[in-house]
Amino acid sequence: MEKNLYKSIIVTFLALLTPLSLISQMTKLIDVENSKIKWIGEELSGKNHYGSLKFKKGNLNLNNGVIISGNFIVDMKTINVEDLQGGSKQRLEGHLRSDDFFSVEKFSEAIFEAKSPAVVNKKEGIQILSGNLTIKGITHPAKIEIDDNWSAKLVFDRSKFDVRFRSGNFFQNLGDKLIYDEIAINAKIAFEK
Repeated sequence: MEKNLYKSIIVTFLALLTPLSLISQMTKLIDVENSKIKWIGEELSGKNHYGSLKFKKGNLNLNNGVIISGNFIVDMKTINVEDLQGGSKQRLEGHLRSDDFFSVEKFSEAIFEAKSPAVVNKKEGIQILSGNLTIKGITHPAKIEIDDNWSAKLVFDRSKFDVRFRSGNFFQNLGDKLIYDEIAINAKIAFEK
């Protein structure tokens, strides 16, 4: 009799907790039309180029506001140069899509997949999400910082993804023609309602 009472108390207790745990967990789907991605690349000379990309899809899974998993897929065919116009813009976009850079005909997606729950820095109001970044079919660990307003920052070393053009890791004596390997990506993430 006591065992049955004990079991019934545990079952009741678990039943009461289940709705609470479901409420605290949610999946947010990225609104690809209203999310923005900006990139910037710099040369040793101080010259830089910048532009935008678009998400293809993505989601974040949250538990009590903490990111526990998720992924972002970027459509590399949407590479857009914003600091140039006309023929110069078209030439640079074509070059960035070529095998010298991102080989977008062969590798049309860049993917970030979270591998563990985010580390929360309450003082700075950010979550640091560790995972794997895949570009040109090559995968390396990466970290994304996401703040409370869903602004995200990622810096990656392009040379690790076989993006060789004017990289000091592959070529010598480039002088001021050298293009730095670090590329900064900033995104403003919007979610579907």
